[in-house]
Amino acid sequence: MSARPIPTVTYAGVTYNSLRGKGVVVTGGATGIGSDIVRGFAGQGCHVGFLDREAAAGQALAASLGATVHFEPCDVTDVAALKAAVAALSQRIGGVDVLVNNVANDQRHQIDEVTPEYFDERVAINLRPNFFAAQAVLPSMRARGGGAIVNLGSVSWKNKNLDLSVYATCKSAMSGFTRVLAKEVGRDHIRVNCVVPGWVMTERQVSLWLDEAGERAMDENHCLPGRVIGADIANMVMFLAADTARMITAQEFVVDAGWS
Repeated sequence: MSARPIPTVTYAGVTYNSLRGKGVVVTGGATGIGSDIVRGFAGQGCHVGFLDREAAAGQALAASLGATVHFEPCDVTDVAALKAAVAALSQRIGGVDVLVNNVANDQRHQIDEVTPEYFDERVAINLRPNFFAAQAVLPSMRARGGGAIVNLGSVSWKNKNLDLSVYATCKSAMSGFTRVLAKEVGRDHIRVNCVVPGWVMTERQVSLWLDEAGERAMDENHCLPGRVIGADIANMVMFLAADTARMITAQEFVVDAGWS
């Protein structure tokens, strides 16, 4: 089957004046949805720092976006390294106003083959970094009088997708983490929300998982015609990070063309 083209990335064309000059940290920002989020915030005039294990892709993205965008290579399964990377980025961007917990890996797995070691490895990628990245930015946000944390979930657990049991477990946990953290840090004027992407047509998804059956499933289950792309997720993330969402917290926003 021939490879399908990835839809063109487009942004909403909205300028959020409250984001200009803000410090933004994005985890897993070198490729896929993360790179679209990085591009979106850079386009808003933010000082953006992002981390990823894909060093070459991260360096290339940062170089393409100019002096206000900074990259730190990091293996997020190493909590000490994660905290060090967040600290380094915070210093380079002048403090953190916004954290986007994007890092994840949707590697397929059958439940009968999951070992305790594999389970822990998946949690170390898909859940644990989000908790400790949030922990790492709280001092900066409190010192600045507030901030916004945007966690990324997944509709995989809502749609009962096959071969993703551990991934879906981690991603469903993001909803609970979002709600409890929002209550805990709301007194510090820090808002916490969760964006839940549908099947986003990133290069990885198109090259690894998309086939004719997947195309039919989207055609049949989307309420809206077309395909969800990374910019659709970035647009929602930026809205939630901006002051226009100043009284929105502890909420979940699904961007999946109406599938779930």
